[in-house]
Amino acid sequence: MYATPNSGAAVSAPPPHEAYAHAPDLRREMHQVLALGAARDGRQARTATGPLVAATTSERVWLLRRAALMDRMALDDPGPGPVAAAAETAGQLVRHDRRHPDLVAGPHHPDASALAPDHRRYVRQEYAAWTTAGRPTT
Repeated sequence: MYATPNSGAAVSAPPPHEAYAHAPDLRREMHQVLALGAARDGRQARTATGPLVAATTSERVWLLRRAALMDRMALDDPGPGPVAAAAETAGQLVRHDRRHPDLVAGPHHPDASALAPDHRRYVRQEYAAWTTAGRPTT
């Protein structure tokens, strides 16, 4: 399903302009991610949730969208703060996907050798795959 670490297989991630081609503008996405986070934390009513799998998938969507948002913000302002925030949120997505490899949407696992040094590339791969799949469980 996906490349394993150090497999020697060529691994590429889409460039940002391709990965985020269908993303909402930053302001809209920020509001949507904040709303997802509020629902996740119980600060806002959320829609009915299904079994644990649905909760895990919803958590991943929030992590993915938040990491993609931070990546996009760091691309616009590559200062140390935004870059650090993008790296941190990308790392959180990677840690989640290591625990739930069945939710990986793109062709490469987060530990694929070429993606591992820069988890932001993994975020781009996963965001592109998620949008290609029609943004399931938005």
